[in-house]
Amino acid sequence: MEKKYKSCQSCMMPLNKDPKGGGTNADGSTSTMYCSYCYENGKFLQPNVSAEEMREFVINKMVEMKFPRFLAKFMTVGIPNLERWKAKK
Repeated sequence: MEKKYKSCQSCMMPLNKDPKGGGTNADGSTSTMYCSYCYENGKFLQPNVSAEEMREFVINKMVEMKFPRFLAKFMTVGIPNLERWKAKK
């Protein structure tokens, strides 16, 4: 059985906040690991992005959503430790 994650293992977004309920695997099933903004049809939507680039992208999105930048930086500090990025270290 696939492990169930609380947040996307690429961008850290809480999966319960994903409007589509998660990304999709190649077989069309819902991913329990990645959100719909990062993962579709079994592929990453930004396959060549680095963990640091993803973190910067998420910080900017959070600032757009009116989060203070210092808080966005604090909340995204764990992105390089997520499953997607562990394999690339």
